[in-house]
Amino acid sequence: MRLSVIIPVYNEEQTIQEVLERVAAVDLGAIQKEIVIANDGSTDGTRRAIDDRRLPPALPVHVYHSPINLGKGAAVRMGLAFATGDVLLIQDADLELDPNEYMQLLQPILDGRADVVYGSRFLSPTDRVPAKTRAANRFLTLLTNVLFGGRLTDMETAYKVMRRQALDGLRLRCVGFDIEPELTARLLRAGRRIQEVPISYNPRTENEGKKMRWVDGVDAVYTLFKCRFT
Repeated sequence: MRLSVIIPVYNEEQTIQEVLERVAAVDLGAIQKEIVIANDGSTDGTRRAIDDRRLPPALPVHVYHSPINLGKGAAVRMGLAFATGDVLLIQDADLELDPNEYMQLLQPILDGRADVVYGSRFLSPTDRVPAKTRAANRFLTLLTNVLFGGRLTDMETAYKVMRRQALDGLRLRCVGFDIEPELTARLLRAGRRIQEVPISYNPRTENEGKKMRWVDGVDAVYTLFKCRFT
């Protein structure tokens, strides 16, 4: 089995090298691993940091540079298109999530209990998530569950892992942060088995590079209704 770690990245010069090193260092036993980097038109030193990466030479790394910034959804879709693994994992290029938790994310798929696994920030008690973020996510997750019959606790999680076959027949169109609700909505509508596992979370602030804004929540609501009724 091969795992494709898809890393969408935009202006993460300060963190991309460490993220790549952490991903490369994860021991998956007999599972092969490749890294697919989708650089979404970064305008800082991200491209240089990617090209100057220091990783084991035997690790397959595929890099795709977009000439312009289109959005996270476009970068994720680019990564999905070029990934060759049997299982696909989306890894943000910041340091909010820990690659050392890959095996617990993969286990339900390896056991045949799930087609898709979400890493939930809310299955274990935590005071790391700001109240505003928690409230917004709770609303969006509840709306997703009502519209699509899900039982999720963290629809907006960045850790989404899936069998390649789980994407069969799904047409993803979103190019921004609305890729999160669109992907979840289409997986649920297609009847894919989604299981959540608890993950750790180290949120950063806007001053540290957090990119999501309140308007992204509005886009998420629109996307959920569009996927449900069109």
